[in-house]
Amino acid sequence: MSSGQKTMTVFVTVILGLILVIFGLWSAWPLWAWPAATALLAIIAAGTNKILTREHDEFPRELTLTPDVPSPPIQRQEQRVTDVALPSVVTDYDFSFSATVRWMLVEAEYGAPLINPGGLAVDAVLQRAREVTADQLPTHSTLLQHRLDAALGSMRLDPTERVLAMAQDVSLVLPDLDRERLARLSNVRKDEDLWEHERNYERNKRAYLGDDVLKDTGSAVVWWLSKNDDQVEGAVDRIGLLASLSAAAHNDTIDPTFQHLAAPWFSEATSPPANDDPAATYDQGYAEAPDGAGPLDDSDAEPSVDTLLEWLGFDSEDMDVTLFAERLAELAGLHGKTEAAQWIRARFDDRAPENAEEDPEQDE
Repeated sequence: MSSGQKTMTVFVTVILGLILVIFGLWSAWPLWAWPAATALLAIIAAGTNKILTREHDEFPRELTLTPDVPSPPIQRQEQRVTDVALPSVVTDYDFSFSATVRWMLVEAEYGAPLINPGGLAVDAVLQRAREVTADQLPTHSTLLQHRLDAALGSMRLDPTERVLAMAQDVSLVLPDLDRERLARLSNVRKDEDLWEHERNYERNKRAYLGDDVLKDTGSAVVWWLSKNDDQVEGAVDRIGLLASLSAAAHNDTIDPTFQHLAAPWFSEATSPPANDDPAATYDQGYAEAPDGAGPLDDSDAEPSVDTLLEWLGFDSEDMDVTLFAERLAELAGLHGKTEAAQWIRARFDDRAPENAEEDPEQDE
């Protein structure tokens, strides 16, 4: 007897007992009627218990006469597949797929053709795996392996509906050589992208300086003041330099308004010649003598060098004058002005020949 049956029996007995007591007191039963009512109550309780026990009998008696027949075991078979190439979204970069394929036969109609269940199961699993990998990048093989593990982790019918197939112990990797190639390509793309951004930055900076800052002398002065707003006198002192920079940035001459403020050597070099005389052009630093024999004989040539040195801040006592003159001579030699280079060396070198102080053009 279960606990529920006991509870029901006690409940029915108590209710009937209360009813009999109330009815006996109300009817004024004689003394002999009370023992009879008690016996009746016990008989009713026993009958109730028997009825409840019979209703809750789990198995009919006739079914317990024969033993239970065990259910047939589910037959599952499996096969290991390794290193199967699966395509990715990038051509020629295939994944290497390995897994354990499990399958279970499905009951077929009478007379159905014989099948190779292992082949059908493996083909069904590979088709499902190919659908997942075909649109994925080869660099995501680790993440894709977990997706495949979930996608192939349930039994599904194959296209012939003869077997149920699934896969476990899934492994999806990219060959080492392909991984190295992709890493190198990725680094190249990153470097190219960085280089392109740096080039755009440089291009924008040049455009900003050429088209905005150095558009003209006024723009250059305003730009300098914006950087040094507490140095108005410094801006005035640099108007000539800024005018020279603006003219050089546009391959143009200095605006006549600011020529008197520019450095003397720069102003003379950028001013157009008064006539078409080649010698006049050479005096400004842009041409040679008509016969191509080097610098023309000009009595102002030596003072022009001194003017340049003075503008740069050198004086006669400066120990670096000789070194600067040597570098200036080397620069002239690199541009094919060998005689001018010799003349500069002779001007500042105590070891020069006796006629070094003369213009090299006069030697001819």
